[in-house]
Amino acid sequence: MADIVELSTDARSPHPLDIQTAPGITRIALSNPPANVLSIAVMEALLAALRDAGADPDCRVVVLAASGKTFSAGHDLKELTAHRADADGGRAFFEKTMRICAELMQAIVRLPQPVIAEVNGIATAAGCQLVASCDLAIASEEAQFQTPGVHIGLFCSTPMVALSRNLSPKHAMEMLLTGERIDARSAREFGLVNRVVPPEYLGTVVGKYATTIASKSKTTVRIGKKAFYEQAEMGLSDAYDYAARVMVENMMETDAEEGIGAFLEKRKPEWSGR
Repeated sequence: MADIVELSTDARSPHPLDIQTAPGITRIALSNPPANVLSIAVMEALLAALRDAGADPDCRVVVLAASGKTFSAGHDLKELTAHRADADGGRAFFEKTMRICAELMQAIVRLPQPVIAEVNGIATAAGCQLVASCDLAIASEEAQFQTPGVHIGLFCSTPMVALSRNLSPKHAMEMLLTGERIDARSAREFGLVNRVVPPEYLGTVVGKYATTIASKSKTTVRIGKKAFYEQAEMGLSDAYDYAARVMVENMMETDAEEGIGAFLEKRKPEWSGR
């Protein structure tokens, strides 16, 4: 895999995010230390950044990272608690928070480009959900993961959706029922992350994954990511019928014709860039 090129800071990055770009790669980092909490403002900023990346014709991969020792501690409990003083006891605000959170997690899955989580700290509750929602996750040896809601009388039901789609049922329930923190190695065994690397190599490894994916046909990757999640929700027979239709449509694309031709002619393919 090729080395990542130097990233340049996008001066338009909205607070509390740090957005950087390199050829084919958009890096979005949570930058509201110390806990990088997912307040409504942060989630809305993330949604806007993902929409911008999704619409950017030059973006082929998104890296989701964070500054500091905490990847994300999840929802802003102080913000949520403050709204208990509302006339409805906070219900409307709680509903808004969970609605935006669900929209954010689904936006990651539905983004045309693959999203790689770069985790170099603690990811808890909705922060852990954020990692689980990404297509790939690379963690440093110092990363830790937790769904601690059960400790405070609030079962991590929304993180459960992402966890149950990544982990085995018993591993997911272990995290949800005990609320205990797991280390990066356990997270890999559970299926939450792809690789665990020394912290000093985390950026390099994530960069290699990103540049490798960015070198592929954008059209092919877009088709493949969408198909992966669509078929996962289907029964076996329907999944094969759907995947067969996708393969046929993919074969009709210019990049498939070019890629197969390049393979047969033993040359490097020249992607259309669409």
